[in-house]
Amino acid sequence: MTMAKPQVAIIVGSNRRESINRKLAHALAKLGADHFNASIVRIDDLPMFNQDNEGNLTPEIVRFKDEISRADGVMIITPEHDRSIPAVLKNAVDWGARPYGKNSWTGKPAFITGTSPGAIGSAIAQQHLRAIMVSLGTILLGGEAYITFKPDLIDAQGNIGDENTRKFLQTFISRFADLVERLSQPKAERSAA
Repeated sequence: MTMAKPQVAIIVGSNRRESINRKLAHALAKLGADHFNASIVRIDDLPMFNQDNEGNLTPEIVRFKDEISRADGVMIITPEHDRSIPAVLKNAVDWGARPYGKNSWTGKPAFITGTSPGAIGSAIAQQHLRAIMVSLGTILLGGEAYITFKPDLIDAQGNIGDENTRKFLQTFISRFADLVERLSQPKAERSAA
């Protein structure tokens, strides 16, 4: 009996059409294709978080929360804006955690990475996001993947172009796939193991 591949939701912390983090997200999905099915979750259509609207969620918020809830794991690929996470990403994180008692992040395995042209490759944004996501109950993959964006990072076919970077990221993707698989197994299978 073959088990279906786990489903991974990918959130890109940028709403730019030509986002380098969106390109990285697609390349990471390709790296993980043998282990999981991945789809990018749209966040640019979510209204700004306002607690007054928690009792009347828009269809976009309902769709977003449903995609996160149904996923077996989440990858967040983010740039760094003004030494922190982009507003569009923080907005999505907030909606995922609300309304009270309906936190879509709790118990979700997650992998955070990102790229920027700067030498520290979105490190500060990732640090801030890690603190937020741990407080919301995600189970974060250990280790840090800070990627400095260079023109050859993603090749013309949408793959990681640099062999050393590909090997580095493949290690994270394989570890993340293992974490997702372990945590998404039905409880009966886990207790029988």
